[in-house]
Amino acid sequence: MVTGTEPAQAPPPERRPELDAIRMLVVIGLIFFHSALVFAADDDFYVKNAETTEAVLIIAGFGVVWAMPLLFVISGLGAWHSLQRRGAGGFAGERLLRLGVPLVFATLALNPLPQWLRLRSADAGYHESYLGFLPRFYDVRLEPAEFPFLVQGEYFETGHLWFVVLLLTFSLMLAPFHRWLPRERVRRVGDRVAEAALRRRGVVFLPALVFAAICAFARMEEDYAGWHRWSYLLFFVAGFALAADDRFRTVMRRDARTAAWLGVVLFAASGPGFALADEPFTETTALATASRALFGAAGWCLVIAIPGLLDRRRPGKSRTAPGPARTPTPPSASTPTSTRRQRLYGYLAAAVLPLYVLHQPIVVAVAYFVTGWSAPILVEYAVLVVIALVLTLASYELLVCRTRATRFLFGMRS
Repeated sequence: MVTGTEPAQAPPPERRPELDAIRMLVVIGLIFFHSALVFAADDDFYVKNAETTEAVLIIAGFGVVWAMPLLFVISGLGAWHSLQRRGAGGFAGERLLRLGVPLVFATLALNPLPQWLRLRSADAGYHESYLGFLPRFYDVRLEPAEFPFLVQGEYFETGHLWFVVLLLTFSLMLAPFHRWLPRERVRRVGDRVAEAALRRRGVVFLPALVFAAICAFARMEEDYAGWHRWSYLLFFVAGFALAADDRFRTVMRRDARTAAWLGVVLFAASGPGFALADEPFTETTALATASRALFGAAGWCLVIAIPGLLDRRRPGKSRTAPGPARTPTPPSASTPTSTRRQRLYGYLAAAVLPLYVLHQPIVVAVAYFVTGWSAPILVEYAVLVVIALVLTLASYELLVCRTRATRFLFGMRS
């Protein structure tokens, strides 16, 4: 019996295997994406090939518009369920361990390598040893104006770990709000929004206007995959809100095809402005501003479309959550195929963050050697991707997930 002081236990969340698959697809795709930047004409990547092409950024742009926003949406979905299970304090502590520990470890132990290789690649006369470079990397200062990237330095950087910085910041911001906000009022508002989205087609697309405005007027930041850093907070909050009511999942499945077509059309319409403007991320010209607005709207549409198209909902399920199921399948209901599938989903869910942390230093290190070859771009790119992919997966399997200490350092459960 539930008393007035004991909250009712929510039903076990349904596993969303497509969300684990999306996260893994994005992280593995980053190996292809960052490898491509080695050959991009207009990008300042750590190591650059002598021969470059403008085609890279055109092709990669379609991934930029949805990939990282979708990671934040899925993270928001997971945060909702984590808060229901752990409460605000438990959620904040878990996020500090699962995100804060790998952030500190990787920043100190892995991030100096790409910066050192950048210096060696740009200047043939640079012969400083890696150990000699480390004190310069760790020479830092605090810059409150760059919140949440407070630690800055001439050579210091969070690099690709900006995603972890933002996700940890958003999680720690969410915890006290979840504890102190008037839940009954918030629940009533959410109920009205969910009912409106279910009854009226098109309501789910209204947030696209907000993202269009942010991209157009707050502008975009190249260091954070093109999007403004605070756009990601809205994607995270959107994921949190979508998880709170199962009707949103129904709406995403229903409107997924429309969202996909609209997202592709809006993204295509933004292309000419990005190609013609000198500084499309920051210019205040009408063309650049309109192109950024179209880009922002396209991002929201694709974030709705992709999970909706991939969702294969089972009959009779009402609660959803990314990641592996929290309760075991009864032995009578399990089959060898379902057991293997569960293990695969669990493996993918656990591997996402370590692979993300590992991939960029490995890509840069491999590129440092591959770009010296006298071979066509496609050959160098293929070799770079294959070697970096194999080394990233092997590093995870052999160096990270085998011991308790390394699992802790990379944010994995023991």
